[in-house]
Amino acid sequence: MIDLRRLHVLRAVEHYGTVTAAARALHLTTSAASQQVRQLARELGVALLEPQGRGVRLTPAARSLITHADAIQARWERAELDLRADHGDPAGLLRVSGFPMAISVLLAPMAAQLRERHPRLSVRIQEAEVPSSFDLLFEGETDLAVVEATPRNPPLGDARFDQQPLLDDPFDLVVPDRHRLAGLRRVDLSEAAREDWIAPVQDSPCRVHVLSACGAAGFTPDVVHHALDWNVMAHLVAHGLGIALIPRLAHLTPHLPITRVRCTGDPHRKLLTCTRAGGHERPAVAAALGELRSLAPTAVS
Repeated sequence: MIDLRRLHVLRAVEHYGTVTAAARALHLTTSAASQQVRQLARELGVALLEPQGRGVRLTPAARSLITHADAIQARWERAELDLRADHGDPAGLLRVSGFPMAISVLLAPMAAQLRERHPRLSVRIQEAEVPSSFDLLFEGETDLAVVEATPRNPPLGDARFDQQPLLDDPFDLVVPDRHRLAGLRRVDLSEAAREDWIAPVQDSPCRVHVLSACGAAGFTPDVVHHALDWNVMAHLVAHGLGIALIPRLAHLTPHLPITRVRCTGDPHRKLLTCTRAGGHERPAVAAALGELRSLAPTAVS
């Protein structure tokens, strides 16, 4: 009989990439996590880890076992659902996470609607960037996340998670009110190829979208300023320090002397809902997903 706790440690090693990172996430010492994996290997009679440089990597046998372990975890989610089934009003604790803009525009109004419609349901919101939301889901610390689709996310076919499209968030070109492009209904980004640009910082998921949109228009932007926050970028634009692509979901400081201009080709980013495999069947999660789908069409209008 496989010890499911040891199997979970192996899943964590695969998810986080190293035994040390897995141990930290599981609140274990590195030696204790290693021992759990070694004991699992002895029980199964196969090698699960092999040396790779100064670290280790999963063996083919371990990766095969992970596939079954992910299926077991999904079945356990469904088993818990059956055991705790309450076919009445959604009740209990629902934990959700998302990046700041998703909370402001989607998760906060969702929580308010759920509180009004389902008094027995308590919603707890945690701010988390996209990679952290996947970690929280994997660790069982959150039940539902709103994430941005990025190349660093787990693949849509990853058996551990159920990722579903929620909405497309278009990027608008934001320019000073007196800019030559401010009066246009739509602008081709190639017309802004020689402008000074303000862009998200390195490693920001949205930087990829900005550079890709400019690349599709045939140029690499001359980025002169970098910022973490969309409102910081808007203030830099307002002072005439450059132009920027900013998502329509971003609520910018009112009364700034800036103009949003829609772009031809509709460059956008995709927002997804994400649960653990099988988790979307929980009544509380299903209710939350329903509210998010109702909010999505009006969020970017």
